[in-house]
Amino acid sequence: MNKVQIYTDGACSGNPGKGGYGIILAYNEHRKELSGGYRLTTNNRMEMMAAIIALEALNKPCDVILYTDSRYVVDAITKGWAKKWQANDWQRNKKEQAKNPDLWQRLLDLCEQHQVEFVWVKGHAGHPENEQCDRLAVAACQEVELSIDAVYEEQK
Repeated sequence: MNKVQIYTDGACSGNPGKGGYGIILAYNEHRKELSGGYRLTTNNRMEMMAAIIALEALNKPCDVILYTDSRYVVDAITKGWAKKWQANDWQRNKKEQAKNPDLWQRLLDLCEQHQVEFVWVKGHAGHPENEQCDRLAVAACQEVELSIDAVYEEQK
C-alpha cells in the first residue's frame, strides 16, 4: 500500500458561519493542496470535512497518517467514540444524540477503505503544514461562491 501523509484543518468565520477546509496530500515527492468552503456550517464540521475530502481524494487503498489539530476528530476516532455512537444509532447516551452523524458515517466508511492513523498536532504553533492548511481553510471560507452544507442547513 502507498504511504500517504495528509494534513488537514478547518476554519469557520463565526460558529456557525461561513466555513472552509484546507488539505495537503503528500506522497513521496508529490504534494497536492485542496480546499473548499461552505456558506453556513460549523468549525467541527469543517475539521471533519477536511479529513473526509482528503481520504476521498485517494484513488486506491492507502496507508495514511492524517495530521489534524482537531481533538474532536482525533479523540472520536482513536478512543472509539464514533464507532460507539454508530452502534447506538448515533446516540451519545440515552438522552443525547451524537452531532454530525452524516459526516461520522462517511469518515468511518473511509477508515474501512484505508489504514488511517490519526495524529493530533497543536494548532497555530508553527507546524508548517498545519499553518498552510489553516491559510487554505481561511481563504476558502472567504470565497464569494460557497457550497451549501445541506445536512447542516436542513437541521437549522
